[in-house]
Amino acid sequence: METDFRVSFVREPSALQQHPALVLNADYRPLSYYPLSLWSWQDAVKAAFMDRVEIVAEYDHVVRSPSLTLKVPSVVVLKDYVKPRKRVAFTRFNLFLRDEFCCQYCGRKGDLTFDHIVPRASGGITSWENVVAACSLCNTKKGSKSLRRAGMSLRKPTRTPGAEQLRNVGRKFPPNHLHDSWIDFLYWDAELDA
Repeated sequence: METDFRVSFVREPSALQQHPALVLNADYRPLSYYPLSLWSWQDAVKAAFMDRVEIVAEYDHVVRSPSLTLKVPSVVVLKDYVKPRKRVAFTRFNLFLRDEFCCQYCGRKGDLTFDHIVPRASGGITSWENVVAACSLCNTKKGSKSLRRAGMSLRKPTRTPGAEQLRNVGRKFPPNHLHDSWIDFLYWDAELDA
C-alpha cells in the first residue's frame, strides 16, 4: 500500500494536491469560510517546521525525507492570532457573497451580474448601497430605468456588510469536499449528537 502511494505520487506529482490543510486562526476559527482557508500540504508542512503552526489533525498519507517521515497535516492552527479585517473590500465576489449568490430581484441563482439600483445614467454611484447581484434577465429588463419605472422591487434592503456578516454568509456555502477532520472546526455551533 505504502509503495503504491509513493509510485503514484512520483508518477502523478499532483497526487498530494488532494490533501489540503484547513488553516485555523489562533482562536481555532477558520481564517475564512468562503473561500475556505486552505493551504497546500507543502505550505502546511513548511509552516510546521518553521514553528508557525501547530498540527491538530493529520491524513493517513505520509511524506518522507531521507531523515524523517511525517503524516500530511489536515488541520493546522496558527500560533499567532491574525486580527480579522473590519472593513470589507467592495469586490464583485463580496457583493455576490453578501447577496448569497442570488438575484436580488427574482431570487434566481446562477448567471449573475450586478446592477445599479439607481442607474449610473441617472447619477447612481457604485457603492454597497446602490449595487446588487442580478441575473442577466432581470438586469436586461431593468436596464437604465428606476425600480418603480421597471415595475421591480428588491428582495431585501441593501447595506454595507461587516466582515463577520460575510464570514457567516460564507458558512452557508461549504466546498464540495470537507474532510472529516475539518468538521468540528467549521461548524462548532452545530447541534451535537446525543
